[in-house]
Amino acid sequence: MVFGVIVGAVDLDVATVTRVVLGKIGGSPDDLVPAHVRNIVWELRVPRVALAAIVGAGLGVVGVAVQALVRNPLADPYVLGVSSGASIGAALVMLFGSLASLGSAAISVAAFVTASAAMAIVYFVAQERGVLHPMRLVLTGVVLSYVFSAITSYLVFRGDPRGAQQVLFWLLGSFGRARWSLLVIPIVVLVPIVGGLLFRARQLDALSVGDHAATTLGVGVARLRAELFLATTALTAVLVAVSGAVGFVGLVIPHIVRLLVGGAHRRVVPMAAVLGAVFMVWVDIAARTMAAPQEIPLGIITAFVGGPLFIALLRHRDRRTRGRI
Repeated sequence: MVFGVIVGAVDLDVATVTRVVLGKIGGSPDDLVPAHVRNIVWELRVPRVALAAIVGAGLGVVGVAVQALVRNPLADPYVLGVSSGASIGAALVMLFGSLASLGSAAISVAAFVTASAAMAIVYFVAQERGVLHPMRLVLTGVVLSYVFSAITSYLVFRGDPRGAQQVLFWLLGSFGRARWSLLVIPIVVLVPIVGGLLFRARQLDALSVGDHAATTLGVGVARLRAELFLATTALTAVLVAVSGAVGFVGLVIPHIVRLLVGGAHRRVVPMAAVLGAVFMVWVDIAARTMAAPQEIPLGIITAFVGGPLFIALLRHRDRRTRGRI
């Protein structure tokens, strides 16, 4: 995170960054540091790096929870259709100026509203006699994702052509809009969800084995699955609203973590948060520096890194499985 604050169009050093941060925290800005440098550090880079860490941690944790929810190691936070639903709200703002009275927060608010609506639709369609079944949930999420994506494409087709590029950039993810005000809601949502997952770590372990085993161990499977669905989709909606759709993080990070610390969720959940945060900070650094002064969308980098990495993880798991046999 320190390196992420230092690197940029204006190169800084650790001493300058430290003086600015300590001065802001202490309420007495260091006059030896120029005002424009203080603004770059405190108003632009620190909140951006912090947002990258928060989003990375959230996506890593959500990936763990979703894979436990549907008992599928190939599931990720966007398999439930939340990301596609959020893109509808973002497109409405960028192409038609909806919610213009909210200013810079309009995109985040609209994306969260439509993501929440998508969550509600998936939740009610996927139920069968009041129970969420993993396969039905996955199929419903995937199918409705295509429907939501089609709506977004239609909006792009009918909207202002000049806004199409902005919509595409948002869909691929960016932390360019990071401000201190954007950090509050993701932190408020992320912290209790991580705490709740740690509190239910043993139940998640049982659920990963199977519904029958979990029920035998006294786990309320239907209630736990509903709680996981609501928590993961709400957190995903919040993260997508502030950063756009960033893929592969929630898919790859849980697999790396399980290779490092095993499958127990009391270790997997916090480690996924830490590793996801580190990964996203480095992805953001690459996005800002690889094609400077232009910025590469985050989704391009995560796909380039995550795709080959996931294939390598699968091959490693196959070799380990054959070794056991």
